[in-house]
Amino acid sequence: MCWCLPRNEVPVNAPATLEQSARTAREVFGWDDLLPGQAEAIDAVVGGRDTLVVFPTGAGKSAVYQIAGCELGGVTVVISPLLALQRDQIDSIDAAPDAPAAVALNSRTSASAKKAAWAAIESGDAVYAFLAPEQLANTEVFDRLANADVRLVVVDEAHCVSAWGHDFRPDYARIGDAVDALGHPPVLALTATASAPVRDDIVSSLGMREPHLEVRGMDRPEIHMAVRRHEHDADKRRAVVADVQDAGGPALLYVATRKETDAYADELTALGLRAAAYHGAMAQKKRDEVHSAWSAGELDVVVATSAFGMGVDKSDVRLVVHADVTESLDSYAQEIGRAARDGEPARAILHYRAEDFSLRSFFAGGHTKRADIAGVWDALRRAEKPLRAKAIADESGRSTRAIGRVLNQLVACGLAASGPEGVSVVKKVTAGDAVDAVRERDEAEERIRASRIEIMRGYAETTRCRRRALLEYFGVETPAQCGACDRCDAGASAPADAPTEDAEGDGIRIDSIVEHGEFGTGTVMGIEDDRLTVFFPEHGYKVLARAAFDSGILELGEAA
Repeated sequence: MCWCLPRNEVPVNAPATLEQSARTAREVFGWDDLLPGQAEAIDAVVGGRDTLVVFPTGAGKSAVYQIAGCELGGVTVVISPLLALQRDQIDSIDAAPDAPAAVALNSRTSASAKKAAWAAIESGDAVYAFLAPEQLANTEVFDRLANADVRLVVVDEAHCVSAWGHDFRPDYARIGDAVDALGHPPVLALTATASAPVRDDIVSSLGMREPHLEVRGMDRPEIHMAVRRHEHDADKRRAVVADVQDAGGPALLYVATRKETDAYADELTALGLRAAAYHGAMAQKKRDEVHSAWSAGELDVVVATSAFGMGVDKSDVRLVVHADVTESLDSYAQEIGRAARDGEPARAILHYRAEDFSLRSFFAGGHTKRADIAGVWDALRRAEKPLRAKAIADESGRSTRAIGRVLNQLVACGLAASGPEGVSVVKKVTAGDAVDAVRERDEAEERIRASRIEIMRGYAETTRCRRRALLEYFGVETPAQCGACDRCDAGASAPADAPTEDAEGDGIRIDSIVEHGEFGTGTVMGIEDDRLTVFFPEHGYKVLARAAFDSGILELGEAA
């Protein structure tokens, strides 16, 4: 049975006991044990606290909301970005011995299935309702949810909320407003990777109130990490193909472009491997076929852009190869984290040329067009009611995507507000002022993107332990040597007894808050004997000499 609380009896300060959570896991879902961090997160959620969970792929994030939702009763709204991911999660719940019902409301849900889903949601019984984020902008959907007994809102892949994260999705930017409009039931945000600044942005964007933070398992010692630099593209391609041929089990090959997915897949197929290409522009049916073949063990390798992997449930991946640098360490960590979910040894190899970073910076750039900003702002000011991107796009002849970006930037700048009905003006400024505000934010975001790429370059070119370089970025203190990376193999990292923090006795640690005379307040992301890597929200990641403390340019902040 599921120990659900009666309708409208949401607990405030009545956390579930660890024993009850373990019993629910065992008897309702058929799990023998809870993994580290799961019980603590469940306890916080059922106790009414907003909670942010950062667990690596395969560490059981979904179990947190499944058990908490069962114990809370009522409706658990799960906002999930991919339909395939929703389907997998629903299948997992349906396979449990005695779990509550799970339903989906998305663009592919049939009319009869929607009718059945709403009947379940409005019945008063416990239910998990899966929605894509854009569904919250559907007036009918939102109004019916507002009248339902929503007791928990789950934001899966929560890094998509953050404009500083590696996979920002505009529809996620409006979730915080929707949560408030629902009366702010407890919010559970889940992600596999989030550095300290991204975690802060998630909390702020979702309006989370004094959230419980559960960060576990960022270190994946079973994955050996290596980087290989090349002078010529042809040499790099040969090395990438050779690594995949020597995978020793299922492999993922990540590339930067759709064209390269086909090129590498064809080459690997010609060499006798069962290979398939995957990218976001493929037809949904074809993408589903690749997912199914991969999960069933019918493919040796998937050659993919970053579109592949979110929600992919395969435990025995032995190799993750990157033929191109990623835009950030966040995305790199998430992609290599798809290896070794079974706990057995695996490898992660990054191939790059020096000019790859310049190409990544070029593609990461771009500003919103001034005419688009002015046009959207004028439309909002003329409107007598909130507007959605499609309505403005239809009237102006501009693309819905371009209009959506402008609306998101206007909301982020505080000039407009987003709600279930659309976006409306909150500050009556001129179109010129709106253009300046959005372009200023564009420039700040461009600085952030550029600095993330530089952090990625730092990882690729580090002479220290590679795992330490990665983990420090996520605020995890770690020994000077891991013994499972190419730098440690070569003995090129710092001595094993080297200090990992506070080498100068100045009190600096990972996640310390510092104040800089020019850049403002920042968060320490990396520490070396003579320098610090600090994230500043308006300027990105900066490498600063520790000597800056002596000159007074840099000071330790109050929250350190």
